[in-house]
Parts: sequence; structure tokens; C-alpha cells
Amino acid sequence: MGRTLESKQQIVGELKELLAESELALVLDYKGLSIKEMSDLRDRLRAGNAVCKVTKNTLMRRAIDGDNAWSNLDSLLTGTNAFVLIKGDVGAGVKAVQAFQKETKKSETKGGLFEGKLLSQDEIKAIADLPSKEQLMAQIAGAINAVATKVAVGINEVPSGLARALKQHAEGGDS
Repeated sequence: MGRTLESKQQIVGELKELLAESELALVLDYKGLSIKEMSDLRDRLRAGNAVCKVTKNTLMRRAIDGDNAWSNLDSLLTGTNAFVLIKGDVGAGVKAVQAFQKETKKSETKGGLFEGKLLSQDEIKAIADLPSKEQLMAQIAGAINAVATKVAVGINEVPSGLARALKQHAEGGDS
């Protein structure tokens, strides 16, 4: 028995909401994955503020219809697809997908879309290689701390240098 028009409209509405909150969408070919493996993928994604939705391509087409940010996703809507929608730390979401794929050796990323642009496999891999938000913040804090330390040493050196110069002048003036 097929879905009712009302349930299809509800699914399309839910997809539209998820897309509105998402920054990156990955399209995975999930053929051959068991229910247990799909649950594992969803659990991994939940930790990275991402969701995995399996839906018919026609329903996803309706969800992206008229939405310029996601319309390029249409070219990836063939075959059996799972849609990974990531908000927040996109690097963590992509890493979770890639780690899952490496372990199961069953799923394949067809492509992705970020800010309206279709991503190549290399671009998706580059996103996964980015440091996390926390790592970037630590690096920035470290750099700021290093600059502050150098400034403090430099400021401290001014009176010390002046004192040495005065002492040298005083010693030189006594002879």
C-alpha cells in the first residue's frame, strides 16, 4: 500500500525544514546496507548534529523545488539514496560518514551540495580534512596568546633597556 497524499506532503514539509536548517547535504547510495548499519550511521551523525534521511527521490525533488540553495541537488537524485543533512560543524558530519563508509565498505557518496554548489569527491574529502571548530579555536587562542606574550616581553624590555642605558651612562660618566 502506497503512502497517502497527506503523508507525502508531511514528508516533503519535514524535508524542507531539515534543508532550511542544513549547511551541507551529502547524497549516499545506501544499497546493501542493513537496518543495523543504517542505525549505526544515524547514531554517528547525531553526535555531529546531522541527520540521515532515506526517502524517495520524487519527494526530495518536491522538497527542493523552487529552492535555489538546494536545486542543484536534483542531478544526484537517481537510484537508492540516503540524504545526510549537516548543520553546524560540517567537517565532523563528513568525517562521520567517511569513517562509516571505510568500516562497512558498502556505502558510496554520490556527491554533495554546499551553499548551492555541487561538490566533487575531492572537495568532500577536503571538508573532512578540515580541523574541527574546537581545534581552530584552540589554534587561534594559542596564536593570540603568543602575540600577547611577545607584546608583554617587548613592553617590559623598554624600561629594562632604559635602565641599562642609564646605568651604563652613569658608570661611563663617573670615569
